[in-house]
Amino acid sequence: MLFGVALPALIFVLVGRGDQYGVIADMVDSGWATDHALKDLEDADDVYTTGAVLYFFIMVAIAVVWAIWFRRLRLNAEVFAPGRHRFGSGWAAGAWFTPVVNLWFPKQIANDIWRASSPGGPHEVRRGLLNAWWVTWIVAAVANAIGTIRYNALRAKTDDHLMSYAEAKSNLGELRDILAVEVFATVVLIAAAVLALLLVRQITAMQERRASLPPQLAGPAPYGMPAPNPYGAPSPGAAPYGAPAPGSAPYGAPQMPPTPPTPPPGRPGQQPPPYGQG
Repeated sequence: MLFGVALPALIFVLVGRGDQYGVIADMVDSGWATDHALKDLEDADDVYTTGAVLYFFIMVAIAVVWAIWFRRLRLNAEVFAPGRHRFGSGWAAGAWFTPVVNLWFPKQIANDIWRASSPGGPHEVRRGLLNAWWVTWIVAAVANAIGTIRYNALRAKTDDHLMSYAEAKSNLGELRDILAVEVFATVVLIAAAVLALLLVRQITAMQERRASLPPQLAGPAPYGMPAPNPYGAPSPGAAPYGAPAPGSAPYGAPQMPPTPPTPPPGRPGQQPPPYGQG
């Protein structure tokens, strides 16, 4: 639901970035930033800022719910594949907020969760959706962060009326190029949000199906669990190697005479007829 709300906010942000790009492109074509053009640029900045603020608050809610949901996935995956995960359940939530390592730790955790949640076992995993979501997310996040920082720095210079014509033209050209990257990053971010929505639905369905399967039907052998009879292990009920079979006498011990059969019940003193006689 939150991703469904975030998509319109991202489209609003894209519209604001597009307006900024259009105004800056007109300035570059005219060769100067007139007062009217600067007013249009301020209006475009206001539209973008409004969309960015809305998206920021939605992203805060998504970050909180995502961390809780992702940790629950990790706990479920531990049941499906005990002892087969590279990170503890605490990292499933904390890795997203830890600088630097949040560029690859969450993906490794997601890989382990995805393998453990596969209903057909770890050898039948297709990670196309998972990889596409992660690549688009990283590309969009890095490009957007760099573009925003660079744009804000150059935008402050654009308001300086004392700069020379050459400086103003150079700054405007650079602003246009940066906004082109920003528009691209926003489009990729929209794609990442769509893929994230599909990912939530897919992995939730995988875990529900995996949890509904009996252990013997969840693939050739339940992922992370030992096989029913590991190679070289004795079969259930078999005697250890070198030990007498259950019920047999130890090697070298005298054999006990067989126990005579119990006569069938009858009247006292009556012997059963000889074999073959009625």
